[in-house]
Amino acid sequence: MEGWFTRSIVETGRLPLFCFFVSFLAAFLFIRFSVRMIRAEVRWWPGNITPGGLHIHHMVFGVVIMLVGGVAALTVPDSSAAGRAGAGAVFGVGSALVLDEFALILRLKDVYWTAQGRVSVDAVFIALALSGMLLLGAHPLSIGVVVSGADRHTRAMLAWVAHLTILVNVLLAGVTLFKGKVATGLSGLFLPLLLLVGAIRLARPGSPWARWRYPPGSAKLTTARRREQRLRLPLTRKMDRLRDLIVGRTDRSGS
Repeated sequence: MEGWFTRSIVETGRLPLFCFFVSFLAAFLFIRFSVRMIRAEVRWWPGNITPGGLHIHHMVFGVVIMLVGGVAALTVPDSSAAGRAGAGAVFGVGSALVLDEFALILRLKDVYWTAQGRVSVDAVFIALALSGMLLLGAHPLSIGVVVSGADRHTRAMLAWVAHLTILVNVLLAGVTLFKGKVATGLSGLFLPLLLLVGAIRLARPGSPWARWRYPPGSAKLTTARRREQRLRLPLTRKMDRLRDLIVGRTDRSGS
């Protein structure tokens, strides 16, 4: 295990990313445990921070911690592996605190325990998935081109092909995201075939693409809504139960 860690993490320069990932996950689990204890009104657990009656959300501390970690990463010499790893860990803690209240930032109101607050959980899961894929060595929009033994003209042509492919993938990712398929669009940065599927298939009915391209009463909008009811909603209900199991049940009255 130690040999794998050295070869795959330390020698590849991914130690700061590894520290970010671990501290991000640990901070998210801790803060969710903390808010559930506060919600359950456990007496021995410290409550919310409310100086003068002002409730200071943990994203405020997250912003400060992110700033400290980001500035530290800019000032630590590249030769200091420990310093860069420490900066990554600090940044991971701050990022978790901020993303855990992403829905509050998005809505500019306290929707933490409502159904709208599940957006925060989605943001955390997406951040963990993307950073985890990077940690495993995946690179977004990377194109491997074999150039050994090729002449100068061939290498130049292959480079243009790679750049063009990346541009097409970026455009497909944009279309997929505008169609309301966030998970597919972000995953497709690592698996481009998903972008092609996401860009070709119908948009989700509430997405910007559907509002722009599918007139009311059109066949495409009707089909999109039918697919949403038949395929998306059952999956959404299962995901909601999984989110509630991990981070706590939402307030049904405020959903």
